This record gives sequence, structure tokens and C-alpha cells, in this order.
Amino acid sequence: MLMFFSITALLSVILALICFWLPLTSPDTEKLSPYECGFDPHGSARLPYSMRFFLVAILFLLFDLEIALLLPAPWALQLHSSIVAFMWASTLIILLTLGLAYE
Repeated sequence: MLMFFSITALLSVILALICFWLPLTSPDTEKLSPYECGFDPHGSARLPYSMRFFLVAILFLLFDLEIALLLPAPWALQLHSSIVAFMWASTLIILLTLGLAYE
């Protein structure tokens, strides 16, 4: 047990030292500037943003929700009435695909 803890402590110290020595110590202006989701952080805050950015964000949330809703589908297919679960999952996928095509 003592050998395990000593190896773990030694490995942690070695990795921490490598983390401090390995990166470059001369960051440029691109690395130092904050990235604000496509917005210029030094410009005016009152400028309108691109509607395309908003639509991509909404689509991401929509398909992220789809994954959460379809997660129990493989377990539901093992039930006695798996046809009902398959029909609900298919309906959801078809509706989201139609919405993506419309978008």
C-alpha cells in the first residue's frame, strides 16, 4: 500500500512539473484575446449579431434534446409492446428531420 501511494505521489509531482515546463512562455495576442462566440469583444455591444449564429445555436439545442429523448429507446425496444416505443421514436426523428429540412 505504501508503494502504491509513493508511486502515485511521484507520478503526480512529475506530471505537475511537466505541465509547468512544457507550454510556451510567449503567448501572442490571439491567445490572450477572449473569444466571445463570434463577437468582437473590443467593438460596440449595441451592434446586431448574425441571425445565422442564433439559428445554429437553436439547432444544436434541438438535436441535443433529441439525443436526450431517444436515450431510453434501446431499453424500450426490449419491452413487450416495443412497437409503441418504436413508433414514438420514429415520429420524433421524422419531426426533427422535417424541421431540419425546413430550416
